[in-house]
Order: sequence, then structure tokens, then C-alpha cells
Amino acid sequence: MKVALDATAVPDLPGGAGRYVVDLSAALAIRRDVDLTLVCRRHDKSRWEATAPGATVVAAAPRPRPLRLGWEQAVLPGLLARNGVQVHHGPHYTMPLRSGRPTVVTVHDLSLVEHPEWHHRSKVAFFGGALRLAMARADAVIAVSEATAEGFRRQVAKRFRSAASKRDLPIHVIHHGVDHERFHSRATAADAALVAALGVRAPYVLFLGTLEPRKDVVSLVRAFSRLAPRHRDLRLVLAGSPGWGREAVEAAVAASPVGKRILRTGYVAHEAVAALLRAAAVVAYPSLDEGFGLPALEALACGAPLVTTTGSAMEEVAGGAASLVAPGDEIGLAEALEEALAGGAAVDERCRQGLTIATGYTWSASAAAHAAVYHSLV
Repeated sequence: MKVALDATAVPDLPGGAGRYVVDLSAALAIRRDVDLTLVCRRHDKSRWEATAPGATVVAAAPRPRPLRLGWEQAVLPGLLARNGVQVHHGPHYTMPLRSGRPTVVTVHDLSLVEHPEWHHRSKVAFFGGALRLAMARADAVIAVSEATAEGFRRQVAKRFRSAASKRDLPIHVIHHGVDHERFHSRATAADAALVAALGVRAPYVLFLGTLEPRKDVVSLVRAFSRLAPRHRDLRLVLAGSPGWGREAVEAAVAASPVGKRILRTGYVAHEAVAALLRAAAVVAYPSLDEGFGLPALEALACGAPLVTTTGSAMEEVAGGAASLVAPGDEIGLAEALEEALAGGAAVDERCRQGLTIATGYTWSASAAAHAAVYHSLV
């Protein structure tokens, strides 16, 4: 089956949703039941040829976002037709409204409509409209977790009833995978150099992700400030690009009495992420809400003690392998970090459980489930 995957929204330095497209495309490209066409921006061809060597790469989309979104509606349908595409997959909420073939849309999380205060206004307005159009026009929706699927159904009933009322839109829950060749608990010869190149020294608490309101890094900074006096050598490493609303993080670091022990690395190249996770004393992922929480799963795969939050996809994914605290509870977060730093039988057992849980998530299995959705539409 000839399937098109839209990679035009993946930035040069991909984060969570971008990593999903990168790893999914690589896994789909080696399947015998999928003839993959990757559609990307004009400057981006070499990256996707290296990512998915078995795919046909069509580098045709303009680079600026406004032009690209217009191109998606006006030009992409004809491109799909000329390339004989049977199913089109929009992996980041959007889709061409008149593609002339079955279309699948991936929904990563519903925070854009359920908690608009966590996002930039322009992003809220755009993606709210994109979700409404997906309700009306998509042939299938892929949700990256049960939590996301439940949120999607809730929003259909609450906000988008008119768009979906005349159809039985199938919603498929397909989890992300883990690149187990990269994310594992065995320290490599390159780990120390990769960590040192970032200016990081052990021991440290690690946060990995974009610095934005939804990740609640402010509570983590305050929790670290509570426990740091009892751990004189401990540092907090905030590894990720500064996002919208980063001023709150900067203010929290400036106000912290141990601000000099808080390191912001900026974006971390993919090859260094696993080394950071393996060397961390504890990984903290205190996000208020996530569609999936891939860094949390990758932390488990690397054997790191994990502290994350209740009530979202991260609890669903981590099972009993993480120490869980309520979102926004900086005192509970500090206590959970303290327990993880102290170690002991309970912490060791959670780490062992994490390794077992992580083995059940592979990009091969994720790609197989995606392929099954594609085939069901033809």
C-alpha cells in the first residue's frame, strides 16, 4: 500500500511530536506492506533520505509556516494524486481538506483546547480549528495514549459535536516506541564525554523537555531549592529548548537560593540524550499534562529512577515503575526526589520494573499498528 506521511511540520531540532515522526517514518520505511512516501520541506530532503532510506522523499513544501499551511490545502492533494498515494497520514493534527483519498490524523494531546493558558494564543487558535476539521474530515484518528483518546472523546462531546455527529469516527490508540539500540541501561564508552560536553557534572537531577508552562519546570526548580541544602554537590539540569512562557522558568531560577547549581543546557542532540539519562541520579518529569511523555519512557529504558505526575499519560505509560506526585505539588515533588536520591530496595525495584515495562514499547510494534490502520481504510 502506498502511504504518504507528512513530515513538513518537523523542525530542524525535533522535540516530542517531531521525534514521533522521525522514528515512525524509519520503522514504516522498512515494512514490506507499506510503500512510504515522505513529504517534507524543500530544504529538508537529505535529512529524510538519511532517516528513512527505504522511503520515497518528496521535498516540495515551502519553509515558512503560513506558506506551508496554505500549500497543504492548495498543492498537496495534487502531489498525492501524482504519486499514486492511497492513504495520507497527517501526524501533527492537520490534513488537506480535499485530498481525494482516506486520511489519518494523529492527535498528541488536548491541552491546546482544555488548557489554552499553557500555550501561545496563535497556537491555540490554529490547532483548535485543526482539531475541528479533523473531526469533520478525517477517516481515522490515532491517539498516542488512552489518556489522549479519552480527552479527544471528551472534546468531541463538549466542543465538536456538530463536526462529528454524522459519523462514527474510529479512534485508534497507538503508543510510541523506544529506540532500544540507543536507550538502554548499559553505560557506553562515549557517555562521559557526551555529558561533559554539555557542561554537566554528576550528581544531578535531570529534566528533559521544552521549557514551557505545561512542563511545570517552575515547581521543579522550587522543589530542588528545598532539597539542595541537604545535598551539597547535587545539581539540577534543565535540558531542552526554551519555549513559550520561558520567562517564568528564568524568574524561578533567579529567585532560587541555589540558582548557581541549576544548569540550562538548551536543546540536546539526540545522540547525547541517552547518556544524560543513564548518568542522572534521578529524572524528574513534573509535567501538568502530556499526550504520551516519551522522555519519561526513555528514562525507564535507561534504568533511571523516575519521578513524574499522576493523572496523565505518564502514569499510564510508567505503570508502577515511577514515583508519582500530584501535578503542581512542589513539596510532594521534593519528597519524591529525596526518596529517589536516597535509593534503597523500593527505588531499585521500580527501576527494574521500568526496564521491563520499556521493553514492551518498540517502534516496530508502533509501525505495525499504524500500518493496520492504513490497511483498514482501503
